Amino acid sequence: MENDDPRTVLEQLIRKSGDDFASISAMLGKNPAYIQQYIRRGSPKKLDEQDRRKLADFYGVDEQSLGGPAMRKESSALVHSNLVEVKQMNLGASAGPGSLADDEFSGTMAFGPKWLKRLGSDPAKLSLISVDGDSMDPTLCDGDDIMVDHGAAEAPLRDGIYVLRMDDVLLVKRLAVGPAGKISIRSDNPQYPDWDDVNVADVNFIGRVVWTGRRL
Repeated sequence: MENDDPRTVLEQLIRKSGDDFASISAMLGKNPAYIQQYIRRGSPKKLDEQDRRKLADFYGVDEQSLGGPAMRKESSALVHSNLVEVKQMNLGASAGPGSLADDEFSGTMAFGPKWLKRLGSDPAKLSLISVDGDSMDPTLCDGDDIMVDHGAAEAPLRDGIYVLRMDDVLLVKRLAVGPAGKISIRSDNPQYPDWDDVNVADVNFIGRVVWTGRRL
């Protein structure tokens, strides 16, 4: 597709993936007609750099196919690998409310963009941590890797497994959302206690667990 018009390339990618113009416009933070106007009317004449890069990452293609500049040879291998790096976080680190400090991250792990897309999460808001302890057995075991969607901490809470901070301790627990700003914090392992009727305001939510990988 390197010699095709960028608009044709983008339309083919959208159609092949089952997406539509409006949803891709929303993904870019634009009005619903943005992509349709770009493809059908040529307005804007070309995608700005940030939108082009986001679309290239989303569909796992190089930016040149979407109208970007020719790539340097030394960098082509990284782009053609079609991988997105997700940060790995140290479980026991401490940080201020609502944030994670740089020293809480110890490295990265790479995943395919299409696989990440199926999670329904923004790759820029994902991180990996290792479970420490057995309070969530048998769902999550000591040493399991879990992927955390930090964007979910900004959305309305719903039942599920979350990473949260209480009294400067980072925990992985199951949440049950109750009425009037109350939640129950539970351990899947019955040997550990549960906390009922906890005020949401007393908990710092780091993110929702969206995937787990287990060592054999």
